[in-house]
Amino acid sequence: MKRRAPFVSLVAALNRKRVRFVVIGVWGVNYYGTGSAHFHTEDRDLFLPPDPANELKAWQACREEDFELWCGDEPLGQPTDRVLAEQVVSRRALVRADGHGLLVDLTLVMADLDFADVWPRRRVFKAEGVNVPVASLKDIVASKAAVGRPKDRLFLATHEEALRELGRRRRGGIAAASPKKDRRR
Repeated sequence: MKRRAPFVSLVAALNRKRVRFVVIGVWGVNYYGTGSAHFHTEDRDLFLPPDPANELKAWQACREEDFELWCGDEPLGQPTDRVLAEQVVSRRALVRADGHGLLVDLTLVMADLDFADVWPRRRVFKAEGVNVPVASLKDIVASKAAVGRPKDRLFLATHEEALRELGRRRRGGIAAASPKKDRRR
């Protein structure tokens, strides 16, 4: 049997643990794209609700898939328990999963959007037979615009027409294909 891509394997592990998350950022946009509309960044971003129990299940899934967990420049503290998860959530700290040549940010922040608002607007895509929940294209673009980092402004300006076309396709009911096979720069 063919081995799944590392990101898809991680998503499958998160799903088995019933972790609530949505893919956001540039890689989230890729799920809406077809043809040549495929964008690259160094990492993948998963938006999680501010729920310590959910955060802890996400860490467990990452570790089961042999990802190392980092918070800032340090390995995530031990023990990885409810107390640590409560501290991470209360500070809205970013935890990064690193493994298999892949970086995945487990973020509790998506500009000024709340997870409770983003979750019902998500779309579920299939990748290698695995359900991948992705934030709505509108929410992803709005968060990039709201953050306003130079790299986000550049992405939005450079890909304005492609993003507009993806939005038109979604409103017109044309089904988007799943993203192309994962590629790194």
